Amino acid sequence: MAEQVADVLRERILTGLADGAPLPKQDEIVAEFGVSYPSVRESLRILETEGLISIRRGNVGGAVVHPPGAATAGYSLGIALQANAVEVADLARALAVLEPMSAARCAAREDRADTVVPVLDALLVASEQALDDPVEFTRLSREFHEAITRFDDNATLRLVVRGLSSLWSAQEETWAEASSARGSYPEMEKRNDVLRAHRRITEEITRGHMQAAERVARTHIEATQAVVLPAVGESVVDAASRRARQHFRSLG
Repeated sequence: MAEQVADVLRERILTGLADGAPLPKQDEIVAEFGVSYPSVRESLRILETEGLISIRRGNVGGAVVHPPGAATAGYSLGIALQANAVEVADLARALAVLEPMSAARCAAREDRADTVVPVLDALLVASEQALDDPVEFTRLSREFHEAITRFDDNATLRLVVRGLSSLWSAQEETWAEASSARGSYPEMEKRNDVLRAHRRITEEITRGHMQAAERVARTHIEATQAVVLPAVGESVVDAASRRARQHFRSLG
């Protein structure tokens, strides 16, 4: 009975309930389905385990809806990679294939001048201002890449690539903090190379040059990974760290 109730409530969550909306109270669910309170509580535990609801305790308690999105997909994928002991280098190779395709699709968008380009331009300005701060520069650089994946108009690839990109961001930002503390973070010329590559990607997207945007993005991603992977490539993907979970939450 708990599974049957969970099936109906899950369908309602997936087909229209807004994030943060309350589920009916347990009394109401009991009355609607004609089941026992233990069955209702078990159905709610099932949905909570799936991440579709959270349970608030106390006088204003109850079940609150959390429809799955990019954050859910990214976290689930990341946990699966970590559980299978997938190395960061493997994640990097996948991202080097998929993210440039997102850049090409950004260039193909008819509304790119109003949606994609202003966001990328703003991040270019912020990145240039942060050149002297390795950790902040890395954070903004990764935000640039994640913005490209956010504007991919293919919903399936957008969910998958955003999750992978966010997961890589957590690994790269951890590397940036460690290398900065050791004094081994790349010199200013290398940082300017990154900025120039980002400008070139933005220019090709602005012009609507799909193939050029994909090619420049792939070359840049591979060059960046060549710097980061020697330090972290053999590590297992870490999706459960505080930093990784923060990235996933930012996906919405």
